[in-house]
Amino acid sequence: MRAYQDRKNLQKKAYYSDRFFKAPPVPRKDVSTDEIFANDLKHLKSLVKIKDSYIELDQLVVIIEPKDICKVMLSLKQELEYDFLSELSATDFLAKSNQFEIFYQLLSMSKRKRLRVKYMISQDQAIDSIMHIFKSADWAEREMFDMFGIVANNHTYLKRLLMPEDWVGYPLLKSYPLEGDEAAKWYEVDKIFGKEYRDIIGPEMRDSATINIKDTKNFARVKHEVPYGEKYSGKPTDFGNYQEDGGVPLISKFKKENSKELNSRK
Repeated sequence: MRAYQDRKNLQKKAYYSDRFFKAPPVPRKDVSTDEIFANDLKHLKSLVKIKDSYIELDQLVVIIEPKDICKVMLSLKQELEYDFLSELSATDFLAKSNQFEIFYQLLSMSKRKRLRVKYMISQDQAIDSIMHIFKSADWAEREMFDMFGIVANNHTYLKRLLMPEDWVGYPLLKSYPLEGDEAAKWYEVDKIFGKEYRDIIGPEMRDSATINIKDTKNFARVKHEVPYGEKYSGKPTDFGNYQEDGGVPLISKFKKENSKELNSRK
């Protein structure tokens, strides 16, 4: 378990080390280039204030005010035939602007068009639930609450969905440590055995890169050959033959004395 380090400035760090690399921008088109999207946008502008709009990756992106989300989603479903909510979630921009970006991905089966609605909220700001408009928003809003800590007002059962109810922190925040925090490394030990067994069992190893050569069931590497499940002795077993007794029959058995170690490739 690595010691916890402050990762609030994570977004300000360079993710790609190649100094010649420049991420290609996704091209945006004017909404007027698509007749269907232009009519949809005109209708939405008659209802609420549209902060920005454009076509990106063949879908219409509309940026609105947070307070207008229910009015917009109801109109999109009942009047503009966007009848399927495929996704809604958040993006963590807390280090950059102290805000979350909330997005809703919609599909119109009759128009064969996709539309994305977005808005920004502050870290402690709640959103309005739309599960009374789209039933698929139920678990999506619970997952967003579970992973980001974003509260959806008027949700009928806003409980954690993936993590235990008493879990500390929100795992999809960019400031959340990859292997979990102090509470995470002791969670299963405390729950299953009790805190009094911490010194006996030890902390949970949550780092996926951890290698334990004493684990003779899951660890295997050349020159560490030991029988499966055998007690670790610190020395590899000296196998005379490379084929097990009763194994797959070969023309001749592989024996250690007949093997050769190559110093270089041919």
